[in-house]
Amino acid sequence: MRIAQISPLYESVPPQLYGGTERVVHFLTEELVRQGHDVTLFASGDSVTAARLVPMSERSLRLDPKSVDAMAHHMLMLEHVFRAADDFDVMHFHIDYLHFPLSRRARRPNVTTLHGRLDIVDLVPLYHEYRDMPLVSISDSQREPLPHANWAATVYHGLPPDLLSLRDTPGRYLAFLGRVSPEKRVDRAVEIARRAGLPLRVAAKIDEADRVYFDTEIAPLFELPFVEYIGEIGEAEKQEFLGNARALLFPIDWMEPFGLVMIEAMACGTPVIAWPGGSVGEVLDDGVTGFIVDEIEDAVEATRRVGDLDRRRCREVFDDRFTVARMAHDYVAVYESLISRNAEPPETGAAARVA
Repeated sequence: MRIAQISPLYESVPPQLYGGTERVVHFLTEELVRQGHDVTLFASGDSVTAARLVPMSERSLRLDPKSVDAMAHHMLMLEHVFRAADDFDVMHFHIDYLHFPLSRRARRPNVTTLHGRLDIVDLVPLYHEYRDMPLVSISDSQREPLPHANWAATVYHGLPPDLLSLRDTPGRYLAFLGRVSPEKRVDRAVEIARRAGLPLRVAAKIDEADRVYFDTEIAPLFELPFVEYIGEIGEAEKQEFLGNARALLFPIDWMEPFGLVMIEAMACGTPVIAWPGGSVGEVLDDGVTGFIVDEIEDAVEATRRVGDLDRRRCREVFDDRFTVARMAHDYVAVYESLISRNAEPPETGAAARVA
């Protein structure tokens, strides 16, 4: 199958540091190539892939001090993608809705994985207009704000099985991995660690949009003696960081679309203590791969109970549900369905019109 993967340009594929969407694009692309598909990746020029790379910017835009207008690069990428549209059996977009007007008119099999939050009122009329665009959600809960969109499937993220390995005997600290932002609630993580009497290690990215929040609300917490802020980490550091943790804290205060860090922790055998927002109940098995709580005191108690959980069982659940091979298999099924549907004779009359 000839497949185009169209990635955002903000990070390389794979990203050098933080970058959930681009990491998923990387894992999927490499697995599709491994399975024998002919894959073309449209991404930043510093990306590394076994697929055919079409560089759409010199380097990842977030790390390029010369880049001011990121949208200009993405618009140029769309021109290149649709100029080559006939070369592909299916085009898989990871750039939200930017391509919708072109995809509607190109009439080539295409699908869009939505990686972010959808509980934004501005999106409702947009996805109503473009309800002919096939979409993939990364959790069932992600769909809830847009129930009438054209959902083709839910495909959970997956990781290569050898990316992270089981750590039977953890250290004593609690871990927080992600972004410093109001919805990720690293302040809750600090309070949990304080009440539990455990060290907390924080590996987190600070976006410029969250700089004031960090400086005013979070930076003083990172001065506490039991908190160690180690900054943004890359793939190579995650094994030690997550594998040695007693538990991963995921104390979110929003509707999480998926939460890749939860399955990263599970791959290491590390239980997760999480608040029940969005996808959490779909990804975690309460009492098996971690604990789902909604109060600080319950989270503190969970830090005392995680030692009773079987870290090998956490890894088994990862192997059963969250490998990249399973993710790629699910996407190939979506591609085949779209290609088959595209081969059918077009409808005529009122049924064919988009209202």
